[in-house]
Amino acid sequence: MGRQPFGVFLRIDGVPDAIGLAEITAMPAGFELPGMGAEVAGEVIWHVEHNHQVKIRITS
Repeated sequence: MGRQPFGVFLRIDGVPDAIGLAEITAMPAGFELPGMGAEVAGEVIWHVEHNHQVKIRITS
């Protein structure tokens, strides 16, 4: 996982080739960016199959 000003990159359990991105704009109001190594839950809101990119809305 990596933190950036626009959001966080996430590892997705069970999908080692996927690149997850949770953007600040897709986080609940008042939610702070999770720290390195934090476990989060979310839902996939967009994905690209050919390069395994996944956009995630964090739910907790």
